[in-house]
Amino acid sequence: MQPNLLLFNKPYLVVSQFSPLDSKQTLKEFIDLLDYYPAGRLDHDSEGLLALTNNSALQARITDPQFKLPKTYWVQVEGDISSSALSLLAEGVRLKDGLTRPATANKIQAPDFPPRNPPIRTRKNIPTSWIELTIREGRNRQVRRMTANVGFPTLRLIRAGIGDWTLGELAPGDYRLLNVNLPTPKRRRSNNKGRPRTKKNASDSNIGKIGSKKNNGENKT
Repeated sequence: MQPNLLLFNKPYLVVSQFSPLDSKQTLKEFIDLLDYYPAGRLDHDSEGLLALTNNSALQARITDPQFKLPKTYWVQVEGDISSSALSLLAEGVRLKDGLTRPATANKIQAPDFPPRNPPIRTRKNIPTSWIELTIREGRNRQVRRMTANVGFPTLRLIRAGIGDWTLGELAPGDYRLLNVNLPTPKRRRSNNKGRPRTKKNASDSNIGKIGSKKNNGENKT
């Protein structure tokens, strides 16, 4: 059975699509497998985990907001981030498109991740710091807007996890394949439970049979 999930460590300045876009690098330069498509996006100036799948049901579970799949980011920000700023990120930030949902925000040491090429731009007299931020929504450039809102602009953004899937040992530009078992859809309960059975006369049975044949014919179209 062909694996239904592909986890890709997207390098900086690679767009999350296979089709050409100006002179930018695309997924086609790194992934030579057919029928896998991105489940969600990762901005071209962001790095890290991008999920692709060949299964529409799995794609829905990854991207549909009703499942609230958490996404974890390692974020390098300008300045030494304060505990009050972390609290604001966790509680919710008021953006132009509304208040963000509660998140998890912690200050961390610089992650063990290859340097970016080209490197980030820093100012000599201003330090930088790293945070791990987990959100359960996906607004346009949300993480960058959140950190800027609390006074610590994003310098580098790496997505480290989607749900239980993480980068692991994936090097930038590499991918790994997985098989994900999707839950079996629940059967709909019959509304006839507990109702007394009634006997059908001959004419009723014939109507039922004719109706069944008609339905079967309609289902073929």
